[in-house]
Amino acid sequence: MNSVTLIVVAVCFCLLAYRYYSAFISAKVLTLSDANVTPALKYQDGREFVPTNRWVVFGHHFAAIAGPGPLVGPILAAQFGWGPAYMWILLASVFAGGVQDLIILFASLRHKGESMVTIAKKEVGPVTGLATSFAVIFVVIVALAGLGIVVVNALYQNPWGTYTLFMTIPIAIIIGLYMFKLSPGSIRSGSIAGFLMVLFAVFSGNWLASSSWAGIFTLTKEQLSVALPLYGFIAAVLPVWLLLAPRDYLSSYMKIGTVTALALGILIVHPDISMPFTTTFVNGGGPIIPGPVWPYVCITIACGAISGAHSLISSGTTPKMMEQETDARMIAYGGMMVEAIVAVMALIAAVVLAPGDYFAINTSAAAFSKLNIPTVELKQLSELVGMDVAHRPGGAVSLAVGMAHIFSSIGGMKHLMNYWYQFSIMFEALFILTTIDAFTRVGRYILQDFFGTYIYAPFKNVNWWPGILITSTLISFSWGYLLFSGDVASIWPMFGVANQLMAVASLAIGTTIILKVGKKKTYALITAVPLAFLTVTVFIAGFLNVGLFLQRNDTLGYINGILSIILLILVAIILVDSCRKWLPLIKTSKPQGLNNHTVAQKIKTNQA
Repeated sequence: MNSVTLIVVAVCFCLLAYRYYSAFISAKVLTLSDANVTPALKYQDGREFVPTNRWVVFGHHFAAIAGPGPLVGPILAAQFGWGPAYMWILLASVFAGGVQDLIILFASLRHKGESMVTIAKKEVGPVTGLATSFAVIFVVIVALAGLGIVVVNALYQNPWGTYTLFMTIPIAIIIGLYMFKLSPGSIRSGSIAGFLMVLFAVFSGNWLASSSWAGIFTLTKEQLSVALPLYGFIAAVLPVWLLLAPRDYLSSYMKIGTVTALALGILIVHPDISMPFTTTFVNGGGPIIPGPVWPYVCITIACGAISGAHSLISSGTTPKMMEQETDARMIAYGGMMVEAIVAVMALIAAVVLAPGDYFAINTSAAAFSKLNIPTVELKQLSELVGMDVAHRPGGAVSLAVGMAHIFSSIGGMKHLMNYWYQFSIMFEALFILTTIDAFTRVGRYILQDFFGTYIYAPFKNVNWWPGILITSTLISFSWGYLLFSGDVASIWPMFGVANQLMAVASLAIGTTIILKVGKKKTYALITAVPLAFLTVTVFIAGFLNVGLFLQRNDTLGYINGILSIILLILVAIILVDSCRKWLPLIKTSKPQGLNNHTVAQKIKTNQA
């Protein structure tokens, strides 16, 4: 199988889905209309609710949802072969992931930009609202730890990569000040300047790595495990326009540009797929993912297919920045289709490596020694990138090696392979940090809402400084603890199940919303069918995970096992309570609607 075929099929499939399926959902099911004023316009405060150009919002949304999941998940799932991963990415993204993201964003726009917790409470009931609160907090903490471990494994003892990633923070702040304060609306010039500065950071990193300054950026795993939560805290506290929005916007250019370059590289090089359609590990016993292909391929590849964490962005920062409701289709469903293509690219970068090289990079030395699979180019690849790439599990390194291998196969590029490798590491780390800052902020929103509802009312005010600092500290410390004490084997399976359990909850809430707003009750099948499949899949994976965690017989294993059981119970409560709500809704003949905003309100807001 040639990799070009996989790209062409994926692009055509996603384009057709966006053109027809998302248009049907937007126009017929949700009836999106710009007559409805958006929360960003109605409640703009210069800090949380900030009307923003739709391309900047798309960049922020895509950067926030496309963390390492579409990069790391497909690489880890390549253990089962390229076939199962490829089919799950395409089918799930079109019929589940894009649908979830669009419907939750629609609901948040009609609910004053409020979180999924509030939406669940209002649309389903207080029981589901409370269960969703706990579930979301758990998912945010586990997801952030899962994302952080990938950065740690890619950047430890790597001053070039650490320096480059660090430099993107002041660059984002400078561009944020320029685009939002010094010269409002200067999107083009700000984008070009930011892009050039990021490229300079990549190339100057080579000089820094061989200078006396290298020691400052040569960090251990423990140091990185402290630095990442500290960054998450700062990003959650600063105004959205100062760091989060410009950083995510610039990152989206780097991401889409790099993926486009990778696609062109594949078209030029035409690399063949080295990994078989399925491997001997489809029945379980793999060195990376211990379980069988089903259900584990579905929880290993979340972002890029369907990810419950997306619903937190769709009901978090994104609706607070949108100027027009009809942009929801481009931002949510379109963003999901782009992410699916990213996932396919990541899968290709992994499966063009020789199987022995792939497993040597993604497993520990002890695990790889038991496989009896010879390496092919591993030593040569390590020499070309300037560091030992063996036994760096987590997916990030093998993706960077695969991308660098493809780029360096183009005539005259081989001597630049170390640059391609570090650029790829920075590219991946940018994906992750943009998710860390957005998710830490979303976790802050959720925790403030929870504390404000059940403990002390002022917490509900998102601009109340004591609430901002307390909740940001709690969220950052919680996921930082898991990151500091865990590893890929303990965190990623937990992240996968927690993430997909959140998707089950989101689809259940989405089904309730469609039963309310849809002109035909049969429209609810749009979410009900993927909900049924995912429910069975994730609950089976959850029970299998509990057994694996308890077998570890250590503190972290017990913590993960208990958290998994709690999440399964919470999502079961949400499902039962949602079913209770569906029965009377199915019997109603007229749509109940969520049209809380009026044309008059929009005119009044614009005049003000």
